Amino acid sequence: MATFWALLKHLHSLAGPAITLLFPLYSSICAIENKSNREEDEQWLAYWILYSFLTLFEMVAEPILYWIPFWHTVKMVFVAWLVLPQLRGASFVYEELVKGKLKKYFRNLGSDPLLEQKVED
Repeated sequence: MATFWALLKHLHSLAGPAITLLFPLYSSICAIENKSNREEDEQWLAYWILYSFLTLFEMVAEPILYWIPFWHTVKMVFVAWLVLPQLRGASFVYEELVKGKLKKYFRNLGSDPLLEQKVED
């Protein structure tokens, strides 16, 4: 019984990397190999963008987040929502929140200056 509780106690430390890194890594590789599915590519690119923002936020706000109870659990549920392909949370958050904010700073968001230069040549 003690072994069960020890495993349950450390399940969080095993589930975290599996949900935030291993599954998205595997799915990203599958998306690269399956070149015909643009929605899947967008989902995983959006996930890695949001995961980077979340990691940067945690680095800056670490002294504050330390005092928030259940922060890791809330983060894990949020990342699971981002990761699950059935829910497409990463694509939703990127389209609804991030893309609009980035357009303010980058006028040509969505266009590729290298492609435009080739067309002009």
